[in-house]
Amino acid sequence: MALPASRPLFLLALFVCVALMGAALYLEHVVGLEPCPLCIIQRVLLILVGLVCLVALIHHPRARPSAERAVAARLYGAGVAFFALLGAAVAGRQVWLQHQPSDQLPSCLPSLDYMIDVLPLQDIMRMLFSGTADCAKVDWTFLGLSIAEGTLLAFIAFGLFGLTQLFRTSD
Repeated sequence: MALPASRPLFLLALFVCVALMGAALYLEHVVGLEPCPLCIIQRVLLILVGLVCLVALIHHPRARPSAERAVAARLYGAGVAFFALLGAAVAGRQVWLQHQPSDQLPSCLPSLDYMIDVLPLQDIMRMLFSGTADCAKVDWTFLGLSIAEGTLLAFIAFGLFGLTQLFRTSD
């Protein structure tokens, strides 16, 4: 069975990214849920997945030979898979934190703006990934999944999509 052309798939992935970001912004600005540092990192990685998909859509002129389009689709697939893998790692960390006893987590971190102004990047990353009780708090669920669990599933799906594009044999 032949795979569908890559361009419509990148368009679909871009729409999913936009919908997920729209949901995140709705939950923040309408529902009132404040994102934790790990949530912000996941948003950045989701935006990067969306940007790779957007570039894949733009850089697909029909005048190019089919072989060039296939190589480009593979490269864009690798980009999607890379950012999705990073996103899955961050979301997986947050899911792990959500399943830890709250008394074993630090209570809070300084604000991200403060850390960027004062600390070196290595210390910021270490502190962000150590997680806090804020990152472990589950304020909202959908179909029994926390936001982090749903995001983890989305990043896994994006990763599989990227790997499919990376290893496809035709355009």
